[in-house]
Amino acid sequence: MNTRRDFLKTAGLATAAVTLPFAGENHLFANMAVPKKLPAFGIQLWTVKEAMAADAKGTLKKLADAGYSHVESFEGRSGIFWGMKNTEFKSYLKDIGLTIHSSHCQNSVEFERKAAEAAEIGMKYLICAYKGPQKSIDNFKAFADEFNKCGEIAKKNGLRFAYHNHDYSFKPINGEVPQDVMMKGTDASLVDFEMDIYWVVAAKEDPQAWFNKYPNRFRLCHIKDQTKSANGGIESCILGKGAIDYKAILKTGKAQGLQHFIVEQEAFTGTNPVDAAIADAGYMKEFRV
Repeated sequence: MNTRRDFLKTAGLATAAVTLPFAGENHLFANMAVPKKLPAFGIQLWTVKEAMAADAKGTLKKLADAGYSHVESFEGRSGIFWGMKNTEFKSYLKDIGLTIHSSHCQNSVEFERKAAEAAEIGMKYLICAYKGPQKSIDNFKAFADEFNKCGEIAKKNGLRFAYHNHDYSFKPINGEVPQDVMMKGTDASLVDFEMDIYWVVAAKEDPQAWFNKYPNRFRLCHIKDQTKSANGGIESCILGKGAIDYKAILKTGKAQGLQHFIVEQEAFTGTNPVDAAIADAGYMKEFRV
């Protein structure tokens, strides 16, 4: 007669058999990765630039309440720190639960001063946001040299320097792709890249292919969705309402060294920019990859 002890012994052996490695190699379900939340996500303040100009502190508080952990600023009329001293800006952000992680800036004007100010408050990146379309590929080679010099200054201050793309850098000039030229011409120990995924898609390029082509070079990204505009073109929209497959793209990006995730939106048909930023944060909080 089987006893309860015999039953438990048999059941225990069966359980152990399921959990043992197959052929001494892989555990059952070892390759079934569980989707996880993204690390902390930030927002590029260009998204809410009008609100920031009208009430910087009030707008930042709304972004903090929405769930953003950090901001990426830009250099507007009132500077990177919105009319405040760098230390004052940092202090206010700390009070409301935010940090300033990075900023776009004019890298060809007083970059050493900007790097020193950024370093003083613990920022991680200064970023060139735009160079514009060029007629000669030699101009992009010159930009690469310029970026290396900025990278040296940034490194001296304990920062990183990066370049943020638009669509123009993926359009060939005399058989050469400007984005390739800049990435090959920059020192990886000095210069990173911020992939604006929207603009890569707008250029009819594959973001995953670029992540795979240049592993550990795209360390930051801009996340904004894309939809058709009323005039038949394209425009950015609230995350999850457009056509960009962020689940696949960011999975590849993370595997290839992508570390920093920054929301941005540029078009607001029928939507208040602050409301759009709050909706985007809601999407990011639930996003899994």
